[in-house]
Amino acid sequence: MTIFTKIINGEIPSYKVAENEYCYAFLDINPLVKGHTLVIPKLPEPEADYIFDLDDDTYQQLTLFAKKVAAGIKQATGCKRVGVAVLGMEVNHVHIHLVPL
Repeated sequence: MTIFTKIINGEIPSYKVAENEYCYAFLDINPLVKGHTLVIPKLPEPEADYIFDLDDDTYQQLTLFAKKVAAGIKQATGCKRVGVAVLGMEVNHVHIHLVPL
């Protein structure tokens, strides 16, 4: 079980930004800037650690959710745009970084 699954399950606290049936967004604990948010899918075991291994439905749910969260970040922070990165190196659970620019 990854740290992100523990966050989804409420075993580890997080600052929730948004949540729906399929995805969860929360503030990064080591933000690049204020408002840096991580978006993760709620995955069954075992968790996928590579975004392109997701089934099409999960991939679509994740990207559409990230788009909505990014719009909220832009509105809340007043930034010009929200950068998006999928690095896949820190935690073995698919996640998208949304960073106000």
